[in-house]
Amino acid sequence: MASTTAVLGLSLGAILGMMFLLWIVSVLRKDASIIDPCWGLGFVLLAWVYLLASEADTARQTLVAVLVTVWGARLSAHLFWRSRGRGEDYRYREMRARDPETFALRSLFTVFFLQAVILWVVSFPLYQALRAPRPDGITPLDALGGAVCAVGLFFEAAGDWQLSRFRSDPASRGEVLDRGLWRYTRHPNYFGDALVWWGFFLIALATPSSSWTVVSPGLMTFLLMKVSGVALLEKKLRESSPEYREYVRRTNAFFPWAPKRQPPSSPSSQR
Repeated sequence: MASTTAVLGLSLGAILGMMFLLWIVSVLRKDASIIDPCWGLGFVLLAWVYLLASEADTARQTLVAVLVTVWGARLSAHLFWRSRGRGEDYRYREMRARDPETFALRSLFTVFFLQAVILWVVSFPLYQALRAPRPDGITPLDALGGAVCAVGLFFEAAGDWQLSRFRSDPASRGEVLDRGLWRYTRHPNYFGDALVWWGFFLIALATPSSSWTVVSPGLMTFLLMKVSGVALLEKKLRESSPEYREYVRRTNAFFPWAPKRQPPSSPSSQR
């Protein structure tokens, strides 16, 4: 079996190579948004690199490979469909506008290679689960991790589907989605994404010397809550929508919970 250094080096090279090719396409199209739909596929690539570099052949490896492929393919397909015909995302447009002459080269490092390294670090539980030859059967931790992944996938996929239906309905224009899973959390898709990675961590935890891979779900949860997910999106929504500010008041941002009760209306407010 190849050494840890060799396999991690191979996987890092593979994801950097994928991002370099995507960067070339983004330069030709003048659209850095192409990286977003390929996020899930990056994890699929890393998972199969880990699997093909392993000499073991266990049921738990099959479980992990299937879970990662289903999750990553669904996420990328959804993001490709959602982004069609919309042009470059506002985040990259703002970056490009600050220095249009150098953006193309800068984006290779600040967008594409940066996300490649994040992908690689987050994938560590996959490395551990897909490389370890023991245990060779499904353990209780594997079953628990698989169940957590499944719940996370449900929140992510159902949340995306509900939001897509809401946005496609002309009657919902100017309204705030507060039904279905969105009644209990303002970001069921982000919560589901984080839960998927805690599930992969539990599967990795069934293998020897694997507690270090907690860095993966910890980093993913931090990014989703504080950097690229909830915090970034809500800054824009709070500024543009009074209805959304009311939604924020009664609904948890990330972890699902029953909505807060509305305060009783005063006589003057009912006029």
